[in-house]
Amino acid sequence: MEAHVPVMLREILDILEYVVPSGKDVFFVDATLGWGGHSKAIFEKFPNIRIVGMDRDETALAAAAERLSEYGTRFTAVHAKFGELGARAAALREEHGGYAIGVLFDYGVSNMQLSSPERGFSFQEDGPLDMRMSPGDDIPTAADIIRESGTAELAGIFRVFGEERNALRIARGIMRAKEAGETPDTTMKLVAVIRRSLPAAIQRHMGSNPARKVFQALRIAVNSELEEIPKGLEGALELTGDGGGIIAVSYHSLEDRLVKRTFRSWADEGWGVVRTKRPMVPSEEETKANRKARSAKMRAFAINKQ
Repeated sequence: MEAHVPVMLREILDILEYVVPSGKDVFFVDATLGWGGHSKAIFEKFPNIRIVGMDRDETALAAAAERLSEYGTRFTAVHAKFGELGARAAALREEHGGYAIGVLFDYGVSNMQLSSPERGFSFQEDGPLDMRMSPGDDIPTAADIIRESGTAELAGIFRVFGEERNALRIARGIMRAKEAGETPDTTMKLVAVIRRSLPAAIQRHMGSNPARKVFQALRIAVNSELEEIPKGLEGALELTGDGGGIIAVSYHSLEDRLVKRTFRSWADEGWGVVRTKRPMVPSEEETKANRKARSAKMRAFAINKQ
């Protein structure tokens, strides 16, 4: 399991060198805490920093809190979606005596979640079609979406959220399975239906697992991820003070596009400057060592509200 490998860590620490003042007690928000790898490295590099770690996944939050317990009161765990950051901004500023020095977003599914078959995120291991970032959320699962959606709705989800060119073929294949009384309710059953839906020549042309983009699309739909990103970014802008920075790591074009547009609009409105005119990408060395990093793109924004 690669859950302990934080993506683009060196680049994130380099950016924080510009925003974390020396000798002054400040606080930072890791809005997608996950396993806590980024936070642990930030604690080690900046002894004057306190971190609020947020995550909607109770299991990940508990594991990270245990891992970071050695830092005592420097760390605070908060069970929340990163889209709730704005609603919590005033309370966080009051609790920590001012504005945050920065906020980090690391979007997408974690290796910890992918490595837990019972969560239903992986198209390589069998498990229930769940895909909820927080198992306790009272929201439809991926299996619910598959069962309750028609051809046009499924094709739209796969096309828009997965950027899947074969969305209609796959949606029709799922509908045929449903009509035959074989509605896919596990990850491997869905993979099998997807494979049956696509000619062998198309699958060879796709290169990777033909289910990859469909699983991405379902995960985004289940967790309303693209709605959470703008809300989280606006909350970060409200929470972060002058001289601070907001960092966002994305893993596909839909996420990156939202970040890019938001940062550009902030610059136009005079909230600061975009630190990354083009997205930063991982080094070749990192992509070889950590598969998740292959599609990563990082953007940063420097706050100047004066």
